[in-house]
Amino acid sequence: MILRRWIDPAELPDEMAISAITLAELSAGPYQIRCNDEQDRYDEHAERARRLEVLQRAESEFDPVPFSAEAARAFGRVTAAVIAAGRQPKRRTADMMIAATAVAEHLPLFTTNPDNFTGLGGLMHIIAVTRPTVPHERPAIQ
Repeated sequence: MILRRWIDPAELPDEMAISAITLAELSAGPYQIRCNDEQDRYDEHAERARRLEVLQRAESEFDPVPFSAEAARAFGRVTAAVIAAGRQPKRRTADMMIAATAVAEHLPLFTTNPDNFTGLGGLMHIIAVTRPTVPHERPAIQ
């Protein structure tokens, strides 16, 4: 969702949906900005404004798919698959809830971070999308 405007539209479906969990992550984003004196990847004020804009666009364009009782049941299968893949589920709760929503709704999951969903291919269809170059990020200083 965050990188959508820079992604090649040919890599995305004609119809899209977002989960309520994704909306929750977007809602938290503006409050997770690090101050300029703590990092050098972005300007804190411009980044907060950009994240607010992404949130506002998502809120206006989508009715989020809720985390339903069926998604809660699927969450158990997702957790089992993450553990079987040798990963720690506690660090991936939001991604796992997004995956569980996709499993419950029989929807594919499009992501620029397919590694976040390692081990879940047997439960759902994960579609890797090319991570675009993001013009607002400053290059890392070495």
